[in-house]
Amino acid sequence: MRDILRTIIVLSFLSKQEKGWVGIDIGSSSVKMVALSKRGGALRLDSYAIVPLPSTAVIENSIQDIGQVSEAVDKGVKLCGGGLTTCVAAVPSSAVIAKQVQVSNAFSEFELEEQVKLEADRFIPYPLNEIALDFEVLGPVEGSPELNDILLVACRRDDVEMREDAINSSGLKCEVVDVDRFATERVTALLDNADEVGDQLIGLVDIGASTLTLNVFKNGKIVYDREQAFGGNDLSNVIHQQSGLEAGEVEHLLRSGELSEDLKQSVVLPFRSTVSQQVSRALQFFYSSGPHNELSKLYILGGTAAIDGLAEQMEAEVGVTVEKANPFASMSVDPKINASRLNQDAPTLVKACGLALRSFEG
Repeated sequence: MRDILRTIIVLSFLSKQEKGWVGIDIGSSSVKMVALSKRGGALRLDSYAIVPLPSTAVIENSIQDIGQVSEAVDKGVKLCGGGLTTCVAAVPSSAVIAKQVQVSNAFSEFELEEQVKLEADRFIPYPLNEIALDFEVLGPVEGSPELNDILLVACRRDDVEMREDAINSSGLKCEVVDVDRFATERVTALLDNADEVGDQLIGLVDIGASTLTLNVFKNGKIVYDREQAFGGNDLSNVIHQQSGLEAGEVEHLLRSGELSEDLKQSVVLPFRSTVSQQVSRALQFFYSSGPHNELSKLYILGGTAAIDGLAEQMEAEVGVTVEKANPFASMSVDPKINASRLNQDAPTLVKACGLALRSFEG
């Protein structure tokens, strides 16, 4: 089976390399790129880039114009200083079907692949020749050692190939197509000390261009996720209408806090209140979904997270400590990178960072 969607396969030689693959997060409004390296056990941020996309390039997480995305990736490589050859990209979790099944451990490797295809055919609503399929053996089933738990992950082949084509057309080689949910999971260890957090609940709210996603983590794994239609496009569109600024410039000004005072007062502050209310609503759905303890902390990420004062207002709204996600806080950083700008951009780079971390698994 050709591993088009290599989401979790561990490549043992990666632990020896110093230079990582660049992580590329293709979003609705921009392409984010993060290049990491590892020396000993210490991570280092070598470079990053955020390149705006035309509003027609990616719609609802689906690439509509390969050329425009490829051009943005190429520009990102140049902003990173060149020298990048291999990358990790991701399909959105909303486009992925994941299911855990139990299979006998008596199958050989080849037989297991065939058995996985048979299992997948039972729950995937598309012909197998139209999907990209991968799996991971999680280990023996508790109480039934003759069975293994198998995680199956699948998505439409088109979703994978569109990303590969856009990236490969820029001159980079797309080595792995991951799932953005797994990328987010990897970053949690950089946000909170796992030994200190223990079994506390940590929330990550990704406020993207068109969707707001709440992920709740326990012991580094997602135990709850919910996506709702709300995002920063609403704010960008209003600012564009009132000021005439292009979408990319609006996003930059929001991250840097350089919008005019009039726009801040008339547009940004009301929107900031709306975001806080939307997150409060998402948390209410979480608490009502079952008997849960209260979150110990909430991190905000995505382009909208950069709005000045949002974390403080949200904290007052939801009654939980809220911080902007910064996965680079404990890393060394290349001296050519502007530290102040990185601090502003960090919440936008979380998924790209998680993808770059994929290089060092194994």
